[in-house]
Amino acid sequence: MTDNHPFASTQTPTLRIIPLGGLGEFGKNMMVYQYGDAIVIVDAGLMFPEEDMPGVDLVIPDISFLAENAEKIQAIILTHGHEDHIGALPYLLREVHAPVYSAPLTLGLVRNKLKEHKLPHEVDLREIDDHTLMEIGPFRIEFIHLCHSIPDALAVALHTPVGTILHVSDFKFDPHPVDGRITDEAKLRRLGEEGVRVLLSDSTNAERPGFTPSEQELEKTLDEIIGNAQGRVILATFASNISRVQQVINVATRHGRKVGVTGRSMIQNTRMATELGYLTPPPGGLLTPDKMNHLPPDQVVVVCTGSQGEPTSALVRMSRGEYRHLKIGPGDTVIVSATPIPGNEKMIQRTLDNLFRLGADVFYDELFDVHVSGHGSRQDLKKLIELTRPEYFIPIHGEYRQLVLHARLAQEMGVPKDHTFVIEDGQCMAVTPEGVMTGDAVTSGRVFVDGSGVGDIGAMVLRERRRLSRDGFLAVIIGLDEESGDVILGPEILTRGFVYVDESEQFLEDAKDVIWDVLDEFEETAQVIKYVKKRLADFCYKETRRRPMILPVVVEV
Repeated sequence: MTDNHPFASTQTPTLRIIPLGGLGEFGKNMMVYQYGDAIVIVDAGLMFPEEDMPGVDLVIPDISFLAENAEKIQAIILTHGHEDHIGALPYLLREVHAPVYSAPLTLGLVRNKLKEHKLPHEVDLREIDDHTLMEIGPFRIEFIHLCHSIPDALAVALHTPVGTILHVSDFKFDPHPVDGRITDEAKLRRLGEEGVRVLLSDSTNAERPGFTPSEQELEKTLDEIIGNAQGRVILATFASNISRVQQVINVATRHGRKVGVTGRSMIQNTRMATELGYLTPPPGGLLTPDKMNHLPPDQVVVVCTGSQGEPTSALVRMSRGEYRHLKIGPGDTVIVSATPIPGNEKMIQRTLDNLFRLGADVFYDELFDVHVSGHGSRQDLKKLIELTRPEYFIPIHGEYRQLVLHARLAQEMGVPKDHTFVIEDGQCMAVTPEGVMTGDAVTSGRVFVDGSGVGDIGAMVLRERRRLSRDGFLAVIIGLDEESGDVILGPEILTRGFVYVDESEQFLEDAKDVIWDVLDEFEETAQVIKYVKKRLADFCYKETRRRPMILPVVVEV
């Protein structure tokens, strides 16, 4: 059976692997496994909007396929608590009612998220860990502890009638993780010895040579920066990065500093992680924003949100002098402990510039090693393949070039070329007793979240927003007598983002002449609207070499 053979008939046992997000892009990770009438979903992530998505708050996967097959969904499994793996869950749960399985810290983060979204129904949250073994329909599922930049990361092994599918999400082989729990190599090796039919593995760092550095190396850097700081230290990281917060607590305590957290999500997550035992607070507990300001600056370390330049985050508001709890000035040290997510670079650079203007000493990834990736580099990826010895390999979680490089790496490790598949969102794979092959495609793509609207912003709206941001608009208001068709109002011209009215009187008078020509030539309202729009557009381009959006409004009175 060739690799391009279509799906086998329903008489042949077939597992479908259906990627709905995370392949050929960063973020919105979501993988679906279907055997017969049973579906298991692994992860439900979001991605941040790119520069060409003005006004968009979040991007989530298109879940049309899942909504159409909602009755078949047996479980939603979350591998860990990062937004690109759990951020779309509230939107998914509006369409799908299925139990959600994950480790305690991930479920804690999920509970905080679900409270914000106020779902109209109770969600069935079920706790698992790396010792859990469960059966869901035709799937026998076990979990493997992974070392990542957040505790409780898990790989998922799905034992099916057509073999074991090993889904390894974000991971690295760190010999010195913050929580002391290394990736479970023994279990991965045991699965390899028993036989892994298909390995799906994170490709984020497929371009980086060597092993990803240990979190221990980062702690040394933080120790040096905090130890030498003269005033207050502010460190920005993801609100879900509980391991990073623990590192800051460890280092600050050694240097006799108190630690406080600020930013709504950071406060929520650290409180939850402390209650669950994943975060050991410093003596006396974590400082509130008020207490931070009553201590000498050289006795304080503040952990906050804003490492991606998010406009409403604590660090960004500090950088603009708009954060009432804390003002940054000369003598303060700011550490931005994260690498930019693609699309966020300009926002981060703007924040860094503002921090420098305030006179702070700023440490960030391009200049100092103040962040360690939680994703394995090429040697980590090779080690995983060596341990698990998969028969087939599918790279996941990465842009297309990273998927290709990861597939080539698997081939270097002995996986035959015709047993590696580089696929993108929507392209299904079929696993049968005879082999693994590409199959059909399902609906996939990006759904834009804008305020309370989900999916009501499409390509046309984005195109119009980009055009408005680039060339502005010009509105024409005309009032016509309903009986005679005579002009009784206007034409009036309003512009925004195109020309400044007071300095463009002659241009606007000439534009009105264009409109009068149309009114003299046509009587029907539909034709007036059509030709005012067309001829004004031509006139504007001829005079300014710009193409504003033309909005004719014709009212019959």
